[in-house]
Amino acid sequence: MDVSMLLRNMSQPVYEKLLQSVETGKWLDGSPLTEQQKETCMQAVMMYQAKVLNSDQHMTVGGNGEIVHKSRESFKQELQQNSNNNQTIARFKQDDI
Repeated sequence: MDVSMLLRNMSQPVYEKLLQSVETGKWLDGSPLTEQQKETCMQAVMMYQAKVLNSDQHMTVGGNGEIVHKSRESFKQELQQNSNNNQTIARFKQDDI
């Protein structure tokens, strides 16, 4: 499998469908993934995350294939920067819901 060709040809919607299939263990039509399909899909998802996405998640796979953990402090700073950019979380009182 040529990784660079796979990544060039994989669109965001295809990645999202593969990710959903890996997470649920089923294809979109409900049929279960075989172990080989699950392994192959997971590898494709991880390669896409590592090489294409700039993920803001706490734990991701880096471009070199290593798992990257953000420190608690850097993760907090990133969240604060996002909230300063008017990306605040909706807040409700208990009686409002």
